[in-house]
Amino acid sequence: MLDTLLHAARPWLTPAFTLWGSAATWLELAASVLALGMVVCNLRISPMGWPLAMASSLMYALLFADSRLYGEAGLQIFFVLIAVWGWWQWLHGRGDNGHPLRVHHLPVRQRWWALAATLAAWPVLALLLARGTDSDVPWLDALPTVASVTGQLLLARKHVETWPVWLAVNVFSVGLFAYKGLWLTTLLYALFAVMSVLGWRAWRRVAHA
Repeated sequence: MLDTLLHAARPWLTPAFTLWGSAATWLELAASVLALGMVVCNLRISPMGWPLAMASSLMYALLFADSRLYGEAGLQIFFVLIAVWGWWQWLHGRGDNGHPLRVHHLPVRQRWWALAATLAAWPVLALLLARGTDSDVPWLDALPTVASVTGQLLLARKHVETWPVWLAVNVFSVGLFAYKGLWLTTLLYALFAVMSVLGWRAWRRVAHA
């Protein structure tokens, strides 16, 4: 199935240009543009970020699978599924008080639970990748994968804490994608890291307004 999809996407996996000695494909270029638009929408608390997330995630799933980053590829499929839920939450969701969902902070105790769950899931996924795939970086692949799941769930419920999670994920991913030679995505994630700081500041102001 995966081989069939990669074969069908092969024209999009041809080089668009070369960046620092590595080819940036048309698929990586298109996915990067859509992902950048998604983050801008998230920062502005616009629900249009969710359909952009679906499209870019499908593209990145193929790109990462082609680079043997299977944890990241599987994560993108999860992102598509949770984007449907997140989009509905932003349009129709309700907070604990029954009012329309708004930007708010996650209680301190739940922050610790989110951190513990993320750290517990990391070795589980890493071992699955090490034993079930030909990934050459299972532990490095698994950490941003499980942390991204946490960040996406927090984003869907408009928790301010989504942004520090994404900041950590983006900084770590810069090193991972540079190691794999995905230079355009490396630059994109470096930009995402900066935007995570901006998003964190903007959402904190909204939450305290």
